Amino acid sequence: MGPRLALVRECTPGPSRSAAERKLKQQLAERSLYQPGFNGMSADSPFPELVTYWLEDMRVEDRLSRTTRNLYERDMRTLVLPAFKELTLREIGVARCDYFLKQLARRSYSRAKHARVVLRLALALAVRHEILPRNPMDHVSRLHRKKTIPDAFTIGEVQEIRAAIKAWESRRILAGPRPDRQLGQIVEVILGTSARIGEVLAIRLQDLDLDGPIPTARIAGTIVSRKGEPTHRQDHPKTDRSVRRVALPSFALHAIRSRLLRTGDAEAGALLFSTRVGTPHTTNNIRRLLRDVMNEFGIENVTPHRFRRTVAQGALLASELLGHTDPRITVQHYIQRNEIVNPVTAEHLERALGKAG
Repeated sequence: MGPRLALVRECTPGPSRSAAERKLKQQLAERSLYQPGFNGMSADSPFPELVTYWLEDMRVEDRLSRTTRNLYERDMRTLVLPAFKELTLREIGVARCDYFLKQLARRSYSRAKHARVVLRLALALAVRHEILPRNPMDHVSRLHRKKTIPDAFTIGEVQEIRAAIKAWESRRILAGPRPDRQLGQIVEVILGTSARIGEVLAIRLQDLDLDGPIPTARIAGTIVSRKGEPTHRQDHPKTDRSVRRVALPSFALHAIRSRLLRTGDAEAGALLFSTRVGTPHTTNNIRRLLRDVMNEFGIENVTPHRFRRTVAQGALLASELLGHTDPRITVQHYIQRNEIVNPVTAEHLERALGKAG
């Protein structure tokens, strides 16, 4: 018996010599389909090696913001890597990925969604760079989220929150500085603009036009806090298309004017909301302060994002007021093609959320 036939019979036993040879050739072809390339990686490389390679590729490409890259790295290291760190790339197939995401989704839909994004991106890089022949994430089941009631405040709840903040800011202080009422003003501006918390904290004095026939605020930046860097203003919001100029309802205008009375003669580039030493607020600090104040008054589940949802629900109210059967019609006609949001939205917010305390 020749050595080749012995190898065939030893490694891939089959009903006949020809069948065994065909099976062995197929196995060898699949195994050598992608040999280590210029990056030195192959299907037998450990998954953590791909993660390192993927993170470096994102840094070199420099297409994503540093904040997004940091979030992706966090999600990869905390959600995905613990489950895949002992595996080679060859061992990561559709079934394993599908099972992993379903088990994670049982605990948290949000975590499963984040894990799906970064796992797909890393494996897609392996395909593009000829390390793997296909991306198993292309064939996993869709994640299904349980239907929930929209997480928005009622008008009564908004007024209760306003009253609690006003009481907290007006309380008697025996020692230390008195509250400068920024928390309540920030909440009013979020309600009046539907801006994200970071976008509101990034509003500069030069972004305000309060003396025209329609007072407006331009949303053109956001506050970012990255590890190892000071908190600072980024000169664009979450996306470039998020730049917009919003008409201000009277309650938001009142909050801004009250804030300006305290800031005095500041430069045009100064932030509307800042710490006592003039530095940007971090979004986490404002969230924490809001949570602490609400806890003191026994009000639960109050977050800046819920204020945004409340305003979005106001858009549905606007659809009803205008007789639109589809809210998309309202969006189509309320948002102009330039960055200016139709001022009529401020009128509807005034009707729904006016009379700030």
